[in-house]
Amino acid sequence: MIHLQNLVKRFGAQMAVAGLSFDIPAGQIVGFLGPNGAGKTTTLKMLTGMLTPTSGTATVAGFDLATDTLEVKRQTGFVPDSGAVYESLTGLEYLEMVAALYGIPEAAARERIRQFLAFFDLSFETLTDKLLGAYSKGMRRKVVITAALLHNPPVVFFDEPLDGLDANAAVGFKALIQTLAREGKTIVYSSHILDVVEKVCERVLIIDQGRLLLDGRPDELVASHQAGTLEKLFTRLTGGAEIERRAEDFAKTFRL
Repeated sequence: MIHLQNLVKRFGAQMAVAGLSFDIPAGQIVGFLGPNGAGKTTTLKMLTGMLTPTSGTATVAGFDLATDTLEVKRQTGFVPDSGAVYESLTGLEYLEMVAALYGIPEAAARERIRQFLAFFDLSFETLTDKLLGAYSKGMRRKVVITAALLHNPPVVFFDEPLDGLDANAAVGFKALIQTLAREGKTIVYSSHILDVVEKVCERVLIIDQGRLLLDGRPDELVASHQAGTLEKLFTRLTGGAEIERRAEDFAKTFRL
């Protein structure tokens, strides 16, 4: 469902993604991990047609990223880490605009929106009584998740999707993506909340400085590296241990 071959992205002299290659089949939930600046968001933006690769090839749902960019966008849903929306629209206006862009008939769009409202335990009036600029961070996140899934795409990319969600909504979201995967959808889940990734993802890709470090089942990777947890393995691979040491040294300065 997703195929990358030596995918590269440069911004001037800066190498953001340095020759990534991997394949993801249908129905799999993959955790896409890396420290800040590792190239995760850049990769996701390339795979959703928002950025043009410098070199290399990629296909999503069978469509070439370079020659079928519009079709790639039709086949994917994307929840960006920014949670950006048009703040001058109501939630309903925004979702109806997204539905129109994907050619979803108005009646069908309303029904799908109501289904998502029920899932997130929201009333219809919630989407109509104020502009998105006045929504809380969690409310915006729910609207953006709804927008990404509204056209029923076979591939969905999530970049820090739990940011802003309360505990109950987070539990529901985790159940949602597992259900979507069982129905055959491919889920790419990028997050820094590694205990959640370890629980819901059947496979993880760990990158750093735009390069793939590890690819495999979380439990098998943790066991083979004798790391104890995915978080400890991630820290070991990406230099987090040195950051922890510096934090401890810095904290000691407050004792003086």
